[in-house]
Amino acid sequence: MNRLKLATFIFIAATVNAVNAEQDRVGGTLGYGEYGRPATIDPITSNDMIALRLTELIFNGLVGINEKQEIVPDLAEKWEVDKEGKNYTFYLRKNAKWHPKGADEPQPFTAEDVVFTFKIMAHPKTITPLKVRYEFIDTVEKIDNYTVKFVLKRPILNALAKFTFKIIPKHGPNNTNYLTREDPFVQRPIGTGPYMLKEVTANQEVVLIANPNYFGAKANIAQFVAKPFADQNIMMQALTFNAIDMIVTVNPRNLPELQGDKRFVLQPYNALSYAFFGYNVRNPMLNDARVRKAFTLAINRDEMLKSFFNGQGTVISGPFAPGSWAYNLDVKPQPFDKAKAAELLKEAGFQAGSDGILEKGGKKLALTLKVPIEKENEAVKRVVLAFKNYLKSVGADVQVSFMEWQAWKESIFAQHDFDIIFASWVFDDSADISSLFHSAEIGAWKNNFGGYTSPEVDGLIVESKLTLDHEKRRTIYRKLHEVLADEAPYTFLWTLTNYSAYHKKVRHVSIHPYKFFPYASSWFISGDESKI
Repeated sequence: MNRLKLATFIFIAATVNAVNAEQDRVGGTLGYGEYGRPATIDPITSNDMIALRLTELIFNGLVGINEKQEIVPDLAEKWEVDKEGKNYTFYLRKNAKWHPKGADEPQPFTAEDVVFTFKIMAHPKTITPLKVRYEFIDTVEKIDNYTVKFVLKRPILNALAKFTFKIIPKHGPNNTNYLTREDPFVQRPIGTGPYMLKEVTANQEVVLIANPNYFGAKANIAQFVAKPFADQNIMMQALTFNAIDMIVTVNPRNLPELQGDKRFVLQPYNALSYAFFGYNVRNPMLNDARVRKAFTLAINRDEMLKSFFNGQGTVISGPFAPGSWAYNLDVKPQPFDKAKAAELLKEAGFQAGSDGILEKGGKKLALTLKVPIEKENEAVKRVVLAFKNYLKSVGADVQVSFMEWQAWKESIFAQHDFDIIFASWVFDDSADISSLFHSAEIGAWKNNFGGYTSPEVDGLIVESKLTLDHEKRRTIYRKLHEVLADEAPYTFLWTLTNYSAYHKKVRHVSIHPYKFFPYASSWFISGDESKI
């Protein structure tokens, strides 16, 4: 009898402790540092990683991809694909609601929202980097309120994985035909995701709060705050002085300091990304591939990587993210060769002027390099100043302009007012580079900002989209890599090993390689520090 009472008591105590532990997981605010601020926060017009990370918290796709890289239900509970691989029918969940718009009650998510999203995304007047990626879809049709059918123009490889694109509400944008960057929705979006936008503060902090009506497992952390920084040193100070709890990407020069601080966890993640110098080929001096190749040969990328990033990365040769299946390992990075660079510039018709600067047709080889940061960022400042000095040694005069992030984006993507930029791309696992180098992607707010055109590259990109054979696509991509390495619309630099740093009070952190936040609903802030 006594044993039975004792067993019963232990079971009840364990249950109470489990409930308390579960309650302790809920609440708190996580402030995280971002290097810059997003221009827009919707998933259609935005084209920067800061916005992509936010849209992962605010929106959902028809399907998702879990930590094992398996396709899983999201807004669609199930789906059917016909034998030809052209008809995709999605059966939508009936318990998803949109975040409230203003003082309105949350509206239900339906098939009309899916149809609306695709049509507005495909509209010619909607400026989005997504358009080229979904050109394989022919039509979308609402079957009933919770069933939608997509008909493809042709079967494609891994089509289901592409239906992760985020769905926006029909009642969201003011203009229901096409979406512009002037629409209020792009700054105050509403989604179906685990977090919803509360406000953007006067300091441009983006404040998200947990969605109480979320159809899935409710988020543990009550509030996420994205805090923009123009300088990585100040962001690092904010972390060490507890002004923020997390940095998405740590400056490699700060890693030793963080490794010695027991308050923080350093977590590596292998983003599919690389840094580059991109050229505006609208400038006649840069339209000659020999000039662009000379610039690549003139800089010592190995030395820059070692000196400025503690060697924590790999020099690359071409347009695909290293580590992806599409990267052509047989194409080696061009070695540092100042003599060969000078020879190519001479072949291109340049001769040294009286001041040592190369000239052609009476015009000096004088170029502007625009960089989207403030001067205080030491690592990037050193990279671009080293680039300037390397090019000076072969007779090119480069003037560096450090610009505020938003002004830089306007100058590069909208006005195309630049000669060279320093930037980086982060990729998903589709290895689709069509928006970067296809001639159809030249225009305002499109990703082929440099105006690069090549009939051969266009043809290879189109061919890669038409094949259903994965190995054939790999072969096409290997050729694309080879051609673009030779054409050099970019000087491809390196991929870095990324590290996130966060306070040890933040638990159960799992980071997605390029979207970062897809698993953030299960993160929590431990113990008493979670109380708000």
